[in-house]
Amino acid sequence: MRTIMIILGFAAAANVLPAADATAGKAAYDKSCKSCHGPDGTPNPSIAKMMKVEMRDLKSADVQAMSDDDLKKIISDGKGKMKPVAGAAGSAADIVAYLRSWKK
Repeated sequence: MRTIMIILGFAAAANVLPAADATAGKAAYDKSCKSCHGPDGTPNPSIAKMMKVEMRDLKSADVQAMSDDDLKKIISDGKGKMKPVAGAAGSAADIVAYLRSWKK
């Protein structure tokens, strides 16, 4: 019985994901997102005009109300004219953690 409990404990521990890292998220954001979304989440108006899109402020209540999974999907898959962030699968959670640090 004890062996079964130990095996179950290891199996449960194996499914634990590491916590997202906002510091790593800032580095990824600065590299992949900042040119369009600005250093503080405020859209770059010249990029928005050039691409003929309306970008939302990433600090806004409607963006901050989105689920982490929805934000990760947008980062990983892109949306509209926004291209997917290359290699975002590992960094998407970190970028979301960084975006959450702006929540008012």
